[in-house]
Amino acid sequence: MNGMAILAGNANRVLAEKICTNLHVSLADTLVGRFSEGEIRVQIKDNIRGKDVFIIQPTCPPTNENLMEILIIIDAARRASAKRITAVMPYYGYARQDRKDQPRVPITAKLVANLLLAAGTNRVLTMDLHASQIQGFFDIPVDHLYAINILCDYVAKKKINPKRLVVVSPDVGSIKMARAYSKRLKAGLAVVDKRRNSPEKTEVMHILGAVKGKTAIIVDDIVATAGSLVEAADGLKKKGVHTVFAAISHGILSGNALEKVRKCEILKEVIITNSIPFSKARNNPKIKVVNISSLLAEAIQRIHNEESISCLFD
Repeated sequence: MNGMAILAGNANRVLAEKICTNLHVSLADTLVGRFSEGEIRVQIKDNIRGKDVFIIQPTCPPTNENLMEILIIIDAARRASAKRITAVMPYYGYARQDRKDQPRVPITAKLVANLLLAAGTNRVLTMDLHASQIQGFFDIPVDHLYAINILCDYVAKKKINPKRLVVVSPDVGSIKMARAYSKRLKAGLAVVDKRRNSPEKTEVMHILGAVKGKTAIIVDDIVATAGSLVEAADGLKKKGVHTVFAAISHGILSGNALEKVRKCEILKEVIITNSIPFSKARNNPKIKVVNISSLLAEAIQRIHNEESISCLFD
């Protein structure tokens, strides 16, 4: 590991420290602060010349601040003669605008890819992208990890009878993810047919699949305002589901999301990863946070050693 350097911005330093603990290395001494007028100030105090540099920075809220931080850190590392720079972005922000589905809208997922490339990124390591095709927006290698194993291991500890368990996709776009969870948990599969009235407002129309009398697990990549999640849970309740869990890769939980989750009686737990820092876990018994640092550490070590990471998908 002598040729490796782990850097981090301010987005999720706790996760970065846990990754370093798994790798048995120290986090590089990096100043990431602000000038008096608010501009981001970066200085890498350790020598990283000729090293394999990994910069850990999810672009979670405040998204613009964290995105600018990683771009500036990448530029600093490139000018410090790093051998290779890998942007480790457990959560890739601006991913929900991944196509031009309306007139006069941007494709921000591609814009962020261009910014990372322009800053000097040689490789990207991320987890559970909002849309897998975002990998194609990059002209550099992208390693795409999945949190399914870690989340399924947590669910398995509840020892729910697979015959009484159904994995629910909250929309048509998440069917592939739900099918993977269903296969691993040996459970049934159902889909919520919903109508989107606005970017953050949906209406459940139908539930496709046998769910009556079962325990449901709603799986998705992102929970932001929790509106869709709560509406899906309420829709499942009307169809005879007696308990609902949610397994979500990235817990943004913005606005009054926590209040919605708390008031939804049918929703027993929302299981999220620590890809995004969540400091209120102790005050919210329904929110359970699982640790992905070992997964990211293993991927970083394999990338550094030029080994395959496909075994992490098994």
